[in-house]
Amino acid sequence: MAQEQSGTTQRPGSFLERLPSLSILGPLVALFLAVVFFSLQSDRFLTGQNFSLILQQISVVAVLAIGQTLIILTAGIDLSVGFVMALGTMVMAKFAVELGLPPLLAILCGIVVTTAFGFLNGFLITRFRLPPFIVTLGTMNIAFALTQIYSRAQTVSGLPDAHLFWGNTFRIGETVLTYGVVLMIVLYLLVWFFLSETAPGRHLYAVGNNPEAARLMGIPTQRVLLLTYTIAGFFYGIAGWLLISRTSVADPNAGQTENLETITAVVLGGTSLFGGRGMILGTLLGAIIVGVFRNGLTLTGVSSVYQVLITGILVILAVTADQISKRRS
Repeated sequence: MAQEQSGTTQRPGSFLERLPSLSILGPLVALFLAVVFFSLQSDRFLTGQNFSLILQQISVVAVLAIGQTLIILTAGIDLSVGFVMALGTMVMAKFAVELGLPPLLAILCGIVVTTAFGFLNGFLITRFRLPPFIVTLGTMNIAFALTQIYSRAQTVSGLPDAHLFWGNTFRIGETVLTYGVVLMIVLYLLVWFFLSETAPGRHLYAVGNNPEAARLMGIPTQRVLLLTYTIAGFFYGIAGWLLISRTSVADPNAGQTENLETITAVVLGGTSLFGGRGMILGTLLGAIIVGVFRNGLTLTGVSSVYQVLITGILVILAVTADQISKRRS
């Protein structure tokens, strides 16, 4: 009899443990309510073509947010994401159009530049123990200035087909999708596997949770941080390739709001700003939430100012949920 009572009392606890945390459940509920609300407000919202448009609109920020997520998981932050991406796109475009390099080599050069900036961020943070906020604030301005100087504040057009590949489309039934959306999903799945199924991925979480404890366990914390910022720079280059595929030009003024937008996606997706807790797929969810709200508000004729207002409210709510979850744990 005692065993039966014991078993009965354990079931609720086991069930509660299997429930998603507040940081994940909150965004899911917000997304569900937003979809229901906007589908009632506009007949065009709940269509395959509109959801395809949302995914296309968020693809660049979502790929940038992969790198931002990796960094925030280590309790860092990167303010340079958008400006580094813009510099990479300018190198990709000008090397192909003006220098006549083979398109794929020009693209590779752009990705190398963004990866080098990621390495620079990581090197300054690990070698000189500088705060990530200050380091990336500085490299943000450096990247912006280099982009303006190198481009002479002029856009570059007439890009080769290889630069525009991810903007090509294909059909699934009546819905038109771009290859860029497919790339975005594949990258998220690969990073999810890396973080959840590999030792380096678990080391990244450990460093973000408690760097001193991770060091005592034999994890090379400084190397993990350096590699994290470098890999993030690589993703900024991929995002730049996606951007010029969508717009067909390299714009020196691109990326000026992406630093805040990536942080928004990461926070809304349930990743803790204090490091060590979060899911990469949650970041994709956060980017989709922002895309759904902006798309829905546009369809209902709401001013873009209110779109920014609602996004800010969502960020505050997400951070509040993170704080509550941290205190409970």
